[in-house]
Amino acid sequence: MREEALERCQQAIGIRFNDVALLESALTHASIANSRLESNERLEFLGDSILGMVVCRYLYDHYPDYLEGELTKIKSAVVSGKTCAKVSEDLGMAECLFLGNGISGRSRLPTSVMAAVFEALVAAIALDQGVERASEFILELVVPHIESAAISEHKHNFKSQLQQYSQKELGYTPTYELLDEKGPDHSKCFEVAVRVGHRRFGGAWGPSKKEAEQKAALLALRELNLVEAEVLTH
Repeated sequence: MREEALERCQQAIGIRFNDVALLESALTHASIANSRLESNERLEFLGDSILGMVVCRYLYDHYPDYLEGELTKIKSAVVSGKTCAKVSEDLGMAECLFLGNGISGRSRLPTSVMAAVFEALVAAIALDQGVERASEFILELVVPHIESAAISEHKHNFKSQLQQYSQKELGYTPTYELLDEKGPDHSKCFEVAVRVGHRRFGGAWGPSKKEAEQKAALLALRELNLVEAEVLTH
């Protein structure tokens, strides 16, 4: 039974382990292990860090125009439990896990369990065949998720879009001016306008300076005919 699951896993991930005991540990949930030290939790801990490093390096290398805040949001989406669980499910890891009776009978395993096995697999591969092979394994699976998250993030970051356009096409870096603020200290609203070179665009209100800046950037993009009319962010 275990041998079949181990073989099924290796075929699914396309990797043959030198030390199959590492793979067995990666697939062993705490519910069936003799102790938590014999479960995949320690491998999950290591794999989480390796996954984060690989994704960060990929983002740094492939998205040179993205700001630190954008990169952080993309990375958070890609290494989230939801994404890791989706990757595990796509690989068919639910059929390979060693689980205790209390959890094995469920029609759908918890997201946390599926996410953990992906991170544990990453660590097991790194220990068995090196970090470079683990990096290849990660990127084969998560690059589509990275690209999707990057498109989503950039699409809604109007300040970043305006900055890239302004610096490349106009030779200026946008600056943001606080025009007005209203309301009590605990519930203020701010009006901000963006200036690009000698041109100042219309002001926009928001419940925070950051949100007002995003709205002001969107107004500027509209005036420059770089985006179609759309509803402002909340």
